[in-house]
Amino acid sequence: MEREPKLIRFDWAMKRLLRDKANYGVLEGFISTLLEKDLKINRLLESESNRAREGEKQNRVDILAEDADGALYIIEVQNNNEYDFFQRMLFATSKVTTEYLNKGDEYERLRKVYSINIVYFDLGVGTDTVYRGTTEFRGIHDGDILNLSNVQQEKFGVEKVCDIFPEYYILKANDFDRWSRTPLDQWIYFLSNSEIPADATAPGLQEARERMRIESLSPADRAAYDDHLDYMRSWRVQYETAILEGRAEGRAEGRAEGRAEGRAEGRAEGRVEGRAEGRAEAVAEMARQMKANDIAPEMIASITRLDLETIKSL
Repeated sequence: MEREPKLIRFDWAMKRLLRDKANYGVLEGFISTLLEKDLKINRLLESESNRAREGEKQNRVDILAEDADGALYIIEVQNNNEYDFFQRMLFATSKVTTEYLNKGDEYERLRKVYSINIVYFDLGVGTDTVYRGTTEFRGIHDGDILNLSNVQQEKFGVEKVCDIFPEYYILKANDFDRWSRTPLDQWIYFLSNSEIPADATAPGLQEARERMRIESLSPADRAAYDDHLDYMRSWRVQYETAILEGRAEGRAEGRAEGRAEGRAEGRAEGRVEGRAEGRAEAVAEMARQMKANDIAPEMIASITRLDLETIKSL
């Protein structure tokens, strides 16, 4: 496979380049490849819920697209570890579902929502690179799947109950280095490596190669993009360092306490407690470094899982 020049990272392109209507072909190719159906993006929408009361969470997604049939597509990229990312996916689809139902409309006017999530960290436990989640109702006694009646199929324009509910996709794009002729694998390779080999055939990749060249950026965009890359590199180094230091300190303290106890139980408990204390201190140190680099407390909290009060006290 011949190496191609590096292209702009997909996550940054979504915030700057792919919102331009001239670049919809890239998004259309990506979504069409994933869902295995042809579609055309009608427009991009804003998703920021009106808060009924102070403190209620707002819903902002990276891209919210609408196709010609009114279906909605949430495209979300997450670089930093978020252990509650599954809940975040649920929150986003729930908010979007209700945002685009007008007051007084019947429930049958709810739109189909596709939640497409590109993650660059180990989310959950699994060996695959692409996961799909749908909703079905299975009988407890007979094991049959509850289906729509003929009248419901005709009225709603769908065949299955799962066609009504949100549909979730998770693409684990971290360190994917296998190029193939399978269109979806080609897309995941691009998402992971920011490269598109010359023999790419997946829909949207040719457009991506032309429109996402780093040298085509304006000086201002190039500076912003370089800052984004620097931040990503800095965060990964800090996170990996914290993990390694936490493990090392945890093992050392665990062994010391285990020897002092002189019992198998003591060794086991010491290791567990030592690792926990080591990880906690490493995370706190990472938070201190991020705070010193003027990273927003909310971002630090999202990455480290520390609460804002603890961050302010560091």
